Amino acid sequence: MRIFLNLALTLVLCTQSVIAQQTKPRSDSELEAITARGRMLADYDAASRYATEAMVGLKPAQGVVARYIARKSDGRWVVAGGRFNETKDAFLIVYQATQGGSPEQFSVKTYDPPKNDTGFFFTAAKGIQISLESSHLEKRPYNTYVLPLDSGQFYVYVLPARATADVYPLGGDTRYLLSADGSNILETRQLHKTILENQHAPSSDKKTVAGYHTHVLTDMPEDTDVFHVLVQSPPRAEYVGTKSGTYLVNPDGTIKRVK
Repeated sequence: MRIFLNLALTLVLCTQSVIAQQTKPRSDSELEAITARGRMLADYDAASRYATEAMVGLKPAQGVVARYIARKSDGRWVVAGGRFNETKDAFLIVYQATQGGSPEQFSVKTYDPPKNDTGFFFTAAKGIQISLESSHLEKRPYNTYVLPLDSGQFYVYVLPARATADVYPLGGDTRYLLSADGSNILETRQLHKTILENQHAPSSDKKTVAGYHTHVLTDMPEDTDVFHVLVQSPPRAEYVGTKSGTYLVNPDGTIKRVK
């Protein structure tokens, strides 16, 4: 552990020496907002995974479910599985999974015929669709995440999906800001460029206590840096080198500037 920590600190110092132009360090409030969004992404990911497993267990016919969309309501996650109708002016909910007494427990309701939704799930589905059409995707699976904002607008995140259990991709991800009706992209923020396939060391390997990467597109840690830390099992800290300094994303998702 001591060897790795020394190496990490050396990387931090070296990174600072090669970054020619420093920008102003990010404020505590900015870092707290990044942590909050990253935590919500991780919660969304877990809820989608457990709910999808429950729905797939019902063996839906091929093609009836094209997309799964999650939403947190009254402290619990609700995940809808469905597709656009033929005229694409509604989202047809085939299954709706509601979180129970534990994060892993979901009860599924089946709609036959499918339930027409023109509210949140329809709007989110529109936003996801145009975000994917605007993304430069590699030939690999991607996951999408929808985070509503107080303004009525919402974020859509497009992230590379994990292909194997112990490899956690970081990078190649984009965040889109969508209009309240889901019809227009108002802002595009590429969070990372290159996709890094990070293999999580076995829990018995105590040498690897943190990961490390640098940012070339932005000067701050990103929401998906926090997400990357939290979805690993167990969560593993990550050093992020930027023009505004080097930050440590802790295993609980909090962010601290270390240099």
